[in-house]
Amino acid sequence: MSNSVNISVVIITYNESSKIERCIQSVKEIADEVLVLDSFSTDNTVELAKQCGAKVFQHKFIGFTEQKNKAMELASHKYILSLDADEYVSEELKKSIQQIKLNWRADAYTFNRLNSFAGKWIKSCGWYPDAKIRLWNREKGRWQGGTLHEVVVMQSHTSCLHLTGDLLHEAFKGSEDLIKKMQLYSTLYANDHAFKKRVATLDIAGKYAAAWFKNYILKGGIKDGYEGFIISASNANGVLYKYAKLIEIMNNLRVSLIITTYNRKDALELVLLSIKEQAVLPIEVIVADDGSREDTKILLEHMAKNFPVPLVHSWQEDNGFRAARSRNVAMKKAIGEYIVMIDGDIVLNRFFIQDHIRNAAKGFYLQGSRVLLLDKKTKQAIHQKLIQFSFFSTGLKNRLNTIRSKFLSQLFSKENNNIYRVRSMNISFWKTDYEKINGFNNEFVGWGREDSEFAARMWHAGIKRKHIKFAAFGYHLYHNEQPRTALPQNQALLDKTIKEKLITCDNGLNQV
Repeated sequence: MSNSVNISVVIITYNESSKIERCIQSVKEIADEVLVLDSFSTDNTVELAKQCGAKVFQHKFIGFTEQKNKAMELASHKYILSLDADEYVSEELKKSIQQIKLNWRADAYTFNRLNSFAGKWIKSCGWYPDAKIRLWNREKGRWQGGTLHEVVVMQSHTSCLHLTGDLLHEAFKGSEDLIKKMQLYSTLYANDHAFKKRVATLDIAGKYAAAWFKNYILKGGIKDGYEGFIISASNANGVLYKYAKLIEIMNNLRVSLIITTYNRKDALELVLLSIKEQAVLPIEVIVADDGSREDTKILLEHMAKNFPVPLVHSWQEDNGFRAARSRNVAMKKAIGEYIVMIDGDIVLNRFFIQDHIRNAAKGFYLQGSRVLLLDKKTKQAIHQKLIQFSFFSTGLKNRLNTIRSKFLSQLFSKENNNIYRVRSMNISFWKTDYEKINGFNNEFVGWGREDSEFAARMWHAGIKRKHIKFAAFGYHLYHNEQPRTALPQNQALLDKTIKEKLITCDNGLNQV
């Protein structure tokens, strides 16, 4: 019984006119089809590929992983040989592939890739053998990874064999080419890992030194003279660039701060004064006003004159306790990619916004802590315009929450998805996550359970809650409790969301 197979060679391209012909010509004798997926090249890559007999499709670049999967899906045959345009098959490897085409014996095959720098083939600095799966049955595996460092991942219980011969990769013409590639890859890495991975300045220094030593000494870069030195140094610089860019992306997060309020301008004034003293400012402050009297509007107009960021008054008619709708109305005005939301009686610690930024993570929303001010202390704070408190201040409850410590925060902050423990008086989230669940449910009128219902839909959408301790805290001014007459109907709304595992609500952000 014959085990011969047909192979589709797939290549993704963008402005590869100087390389594409050599790549295609090297597989002419082993390819039953050559398919090029081009990302709208501005040179004559497409024309050259067609002249060499390739089928050419075009698709907007969506990252190396998905672009290669897209190319694979367009192929006519299920056996795939995937190449980059700057690679070509050596004669020895060509013979190996010709043999296994006639007697296919595994689900996938690996072979070594030999990379060149400035015209010299490099077998040091970790560049060789660089063995990877590039020939496989597409029904048994596909590309996986982020926007870079993509690999073919096979299903469990599949077989893989190694072929002799090298895939030749004209990696870099010289140092300028190498530096450009390091800059590109470091940018892609930073974008791919932002708010997923964190690194400190001292960590970068250690990783930089370790990368240079590993490549130049342990992996033999020293044996390749000038080329080995430049490659080792560039690899180390790549580590420096990717982590520096990662930190800068996270430090430059655009944050909108939303403050809910209703007829309590004295407390709101203290909150706004504490915002002016923030170590890191939001890009805007939006006051979500649930129908306050004219005096709140006058206060905001006065403070907006010398406020360090835009101060926006988002007002809705007073028609009962409609905090959920008020937040949605304010969210419509927000321009930040990340939202911090507080109540209008939470005086912020000076590092409040900075701490929320530092702890922001994809797939999570954050719940900060609060320190309770007793009635007498609240009156004193309002009268004297006090916005700074400490562990030793009188008139505080939850005094331990005044301690700010990065070490303790990392130790005690943890995931907590108890929906009944969520308080929107101090939370933060990605705007896209808020939009995904359609925001707060406008059906909630009167105090109670709107926060828990919001948290339940976040959980159903796969967005987890992290409770931040010893950071991102505020001082909660005393007030009398709200009447709970609306609690039964609000509890019914929450029960429905839990029972039906709802992700969105019908009457939410989309209805304001």
